[in-house]
Amino acid sequence: MEYIGVLLLLIGTLLVYFRIANHFNIIDKPNHRSAHTEVTLRGGGIVFPVALVLFIVIHHSVPQIQIFPFVMGMLALATVSFWDDVQSLPNKVRLLVHLISVSLLLWSIGIFEMFPWFIIALLFILVIGTLNAYNFMDGINGITGLYSLVILTSLWYYSTYVNSFVETSLIMYSIAACLAFLFFNFRKRAKCFAGDIGSMSIAYWVIGLLGLLILKEEELKFVLFLAVYGVETVITIIQRLILRQNIFKAHRLHLYQMLVHEYKFPHTMVSSLYASIQLLINVLVIFWEGNSITLVVGVLSLLVLIYTLVKYKLYIKTIQRAK
Repeated sequence: MEYIGVLLLLIGTLLVYFRIANHFNIIDKPNHRSAHTEVTLRGGGIVFPVALVLFIVIHHSVPQIQIFPFVMGMLALATVSFWDDVQSLPNKVRLLVHLISVSLLLWSIGIFEMFPWFIIALLFILVIGTLNAYNFMDGINGITGLYSLVILTSLWYYSTYVNSFVETSLIMYSIAACLAFLFFNFRKRAKCFAGDIGSMSIAYWVIGLLGLLILKEEELKFVLFLAVYGVETVITIIQRLILRQNIFKAHRLHLYQMLVHEYKFPHTMVSSLYASIQLLINVLVIFWEGNSITLVVGVLSLLVLIYTLVKYKLYIKTIQRAK
């Protein structure tokens, strides 16, 4: 009953937010690079930090994590992201807050006590990169919510039925937030978009939980819970560098963008495809009993091969159609 109540409360929170967003004109206007054609409310991802605050109010603490710095890190990240949704911020401001938030995240899961400085420096780069990759991938209806839901339910299953690594209520609140958001976003015509506040906040939550799991099990294989997003982001960046494009500017070279824009696949179909592939990988990871390095190398190699071939074929067809 607790989680049903939380879900209903979060849906109600979004309904209130929609009235506020309408009043203050917090909207996403379509442009030539957008995957939508109608004005849509932005910032629906506010439900994620609200869910975490609600969790701390009700549960107060989690034995496996220092919850106060974890919450503070997400709120800092959510605040600057929401500000950036409403009015663009300088890159220096965003980077500074990202560094502070990641510091609080790593502190909350005990990283600073476990590794030397050069490993910690590498983790800063990886975490900030993952946060921004999540943000880059948030471009069509349902993709962020559905993909996150797959990861979170996989984490919940592992902690519940395989080996507990965190109090499952912390995962359940994030799942409730995803479901509340998807109720308004996983549609042909979305009621709202996540905005930076949504993609950054849920990415922060996912990374924190994954970090706890990896530290608990001392297994590298769990990085594959982010395999689909990771492969797509890295290959797209490489492609843009080859094309001598500014990788920090908006574009339409992601595979999901090509499927939606050039081949007119429905947003919900493409989002479901991405989530389904990640779900299959997660199931393999959970039940894999062999060598972790073999699994990671094998899965990533196969994903890179398939993704590269499909994207190359579609990219060539797109160029030919444009001529």
